[in-house]
Amino acid sequence: MIPVFSPEITLDDIKSVTNALTLGEISGNFGESIKMFEEKFASFSEVEHAITVSSGTAALHLAIAALNLEKGSEVLISSSTNIATALAVVHNGLIPVPIDSDIETWNLNIDLVEAAITSKTRAIIPVHLYGNPVNMPHLMNLANKYNIYVIEDCAESHGATINGQMTGSFGHVSCFSFYANKILTTGEGGMVVTNNKEIADRIKLLKNLGFTEPRFKHDLLGYNFRMTGYQAALGLSQLKRVEHIVSEKIRVGETYEKYLSNIPQISTQKLTANSKHVYWMFGVLVNNYSKVDRDQLVTELYKNGVETRTFFCPMDMQPALKDLFEMSECPIAGILWANGLYLPSAHTLTEQQIRTISEIIIQNVA
Repeated sequence: MIPVFSPEITLDDIKSVTNALTLGEISGNFGESIKMFEEKFASFSEVEHAITVSSGTAALHLAIAALNLEKGSEVLISSSTNIATALAVVHNGLIPVPIDSDIETWNLNIDLVEAAITSKTRAIIPVHLYGNPVNMPHLMNLANKYNIYVIEDCAESHGATINGQMTGSFGHVSCFSFYANKILTTGEGGMVVTNNKEIADRIKLLKNLGFTEPRFKHDLLGYNFRMTGYQAALGLSQLKRVEHIVSEKIRVGETYEKYLSNIPQISTQKLTANSKHVYWMFGVLVNNYSKVDRDQLVTELYKNGVETRTFFCPMDMQPALKDLFEMSECPIAGILWANGLYLPSAHTLTEQQIRTISEIIIQNVA
């Protein structure tokens, strides 16, 4: 079976973690690995501050919490995303407002953003879906016009750029995930990045139970969202080869494009202009005139030893959210959900494996 993703853990990764354990870097309060990981990731992301946390979801939660938005305020979000994006909004007492997708880039449709802004809108969370950057210069212009915060969800876009600038360096605050299937992994874990020292300092307090001086007297309601030292050590080791990983992810994506982009029965994700797509996952949309539908293609690929995943269920269709909020329909995100699947995308895939997967798809859809 060719899995959707298989993390690459090298001997250097293992040595880095073992060394951290030997030095007693068990929790998030001891050792140097966390500080070093934060400093080097900030440099990689071209920002001033980076703060390690326990997951990408925790990163989103803290990024929103640090902005002190009034309860009941609205936050615009990409409709096609992992539910973690919306959960971070809801658990902060705010209202998620999904923005429908663009049928070509699969990111939120920026042309729909301005009409969705109301007197209650306080922030927007664009998701760089599958590693394809959102048009951040355009979005930042809109945000500045209406004085709303931008929280970039970069869970899938480590190393992606637009106009040569790193995703994560545009927004007021941005969030990365280091889950097992991400471009860089610490197993679980995440990072919040920002150029705003006040936001960074507040996140540091919030993630660590609000500890100040005296230690056990707390002025705010914090969380225990710390990363462990040995996780940071793994992240540090992986970060040393991030340029190689990203280049290989791009190779995988471009190889799939070579075999699949001209097949009329399917569509692939179109790049945002002037961007570097890092292909966290490579996806396809099965069109109406394919011989098989999406679910049938998933079955046929599995029979041939190829694991896949469907696209995300849109936020406006999530039962847990629909029961709480009135949401406008997002029909394009619904099309992505009904017809999209992503393929094995590990950066270690060979061209022969990609060709084999592509041939199975072509044989079934054409």
